Amino acid sequence: MNNLPIRYKLIIMFLLISILPSIGLGLLIDYTVERIIGRQVNENTIQLIGKVNRSLEFYVSNMQNMTYLIAFDPGVKRFLESSGDGDGGEADANHFPSKEQQAADEYAMRKFLQGYTTLYSEIAGIMVVNAKGEYISNELYARSDKPLTEESWYKAAATDKGIFKIVGKPSGRNITSHASYTEDEVISVARAILNPDTQQVEGVVLIDLKLRVIAEAVKDVRLGKTGYLLVIDKDGSHIYSPTKPIIRDIPKEWALEGNVGSFAKTVQGEELQFIYRKSTFTDWTTVGVFSTKESALEVQEIRFYVISFVFFLSLLSIAAAIYLAYSMSRPINQLMSFMQKAESGDMTIRYWGEREDEVGQLGRSFNTMLAQVNRLLLLTELQGKQKREAELRSLQAHIKPHFLYNTLDTIHWMARKKGAEDVAEVVQSLSRLFRIGLSKGNDIIPLADEFEHIQSYLTIQKTRYKDKLNYTLEVEDDVQPLYVLKLLLQPIVENAIYHGIKERRGPGHIAITAKADDGALLLSITDDGKGMTPAKLASLRQALEGSVISEVDGLDTASATASGVMQMREGKEPQGQGYGIQNVQARIRLTFGERYGLVIDSEEGVGTTVTIVHPILKDITG
Repeated sequence: MNNLPIRYKLIIMFLLISILPSIGLGLLIDYTVERIIGRQVNENTIQLIGKVNRSLEFYVSNMQNMTYLIAFDPGVKRFLESSGDGDGGEADANHFPSKEQQAADEYAMRKFLQGYTTLYSEIAGIMVVNAKGEYISNELYARSDKPLTEESWYKAAATDKGIFKIVGKPSGRNITSHASYTEDEVISVARAILNPDTQQVEGVVLIDLKLRVIAEAVKDVRLGKTGYLLVIDKDGSHIYSPTKPIIRDIPKEWALEGNVGSFAKTVQGEELQFIYRKSTFTDWTTVGVFSTKESALEVQEIRFYVISFVFFLSLLSIAAAIYLAYSMSRPINQLMSFMQKAESGDMTIRYWGEREDEVGQLGRSFNTMLAQVNRLLLLTELQGKQKREAELRSLQAHIKPHFLYNTLDTIHWMARKKGAEDVAEVVQSLSRLFRIGLSKGNDIIPLADEFEHIQSYLTIQKTRYKDKLNYTLEVEDDVQPLYVLKLLLQPIVENAIYHGIKERRGPGHIAITAKADDGALLLSITDDGKGMTPAKLASLRQALEGSVISEVDGLDTASATASGVMQMREGKEPQGQGYGIQNVQARIRLTFGERYGLVIDSEEGVGTTVTIVHPILKDITG
């Protein structure tokens, strides 16, 4: 993170403080809404099931009330009382009605029962059976002569001693109807009628309830797109189920514990939710079945809106983060670019901006710093020039050129007079060396004078080293009229003698050439001396790239020449390899710029070539 650009850090920061909270809030809303709506769906489903159960209880309660009303009818009472003799003995003949009376009562009872079926369309049929197996019904009749008292429903009702009982679907009974209802279209209820005195069963009232009543109470209830309700009895048998249910039977091992509850099961690879509620009156259980995917469409809709909100907020956050990061990092990058240019040497660069924030204040401080640096550089350059000029003037004053020339000239003629030609030649060369070195205070001299100066220097060195030192001078005709910075060759030739020729075995040779190439004057000094190792060459090149004129170098080339000559005359060698070369490099760079200077090539055991790249100056104003 520390190495990332500031704009990327700002983008990451803005995204973290905007998108992450939005995503977290979206997830929290989704989780909370899903739980709340899921709980509400379950509660609503249970409420719907409760309403269905109350509707079913209403119909079954009506059937129960009908059994009481039928039992209280006088005709029904007489029909039931005629079936028994109290203690099981012979009945009193006076208690038995005549056949005419029986026919009239039977007709009246059928009309009475038909009134119920007419008033309540959900009733498929009513049958009253006495203890003898005789029955009266408006719609139902026995299939065979087998006594109805042997029917399972009759026995079950008789066993419950007058308690209303839901028998269930009429499976395998010896009763049919004129309407030919199938077993899946009706459900039967029954209640035994007891003698109030003896509590003996006098008969049973059987009522068939049409299942369409249950279907009408349940069919309009929809749970999602494919969910539905089914009604089962206490044994798990279906009282009602839709025509195309997702699951036909609820296995017994899925025990429905308690009166109200819910559970989830995977059926044929689909996750289903089951919610049930049991009716204590009918002992039926109404079960809601629906897919968990459809449990709450509202959750999916809310989730869609939440995701859309987070998505668009994320897009807006990204755009805002990029814009803000760019607007904040752009002035910083501009200021950094200005600093890099100033670091590379362009001290004229300035920050331009009207900002009043920290960046604007930093930019104005940067401008002030550059102005102060420029002033310091100009002051340093001016002080350096003044120092070098003062030292040169002091040196020239101490040398007293005219006195020195006259003295050397006197020594020269005295030597010739006494026949010491070699001494005369050395003195004459030394005289020319000082004359050209001083050059009346001029820094730019003709190229011919520079070569005359190096010729005098080599003559003096030749006197000392004799056959050890050989040299050649070559100046092309087209460069002879040019001007150069004075005393460029002597420090380099001196370095070539002491660190090249002197270190090799046998005689050595120094070749000095001058030519023009690619718009520049090239002065080459080549020796076949010891050469330099790659490491030493790299070190010298690095020193030249960072070369500046030190306080010692600032004594100017005339004092350097005088110092070198004095050391030579005292039998000493100039100390410090590269001293003169760095002096020449610094003078050329300060005078003409970074384009010009020295190029050094060397190979150990072969020799060294130093090339001076100098601008072409055709007059002394250069």
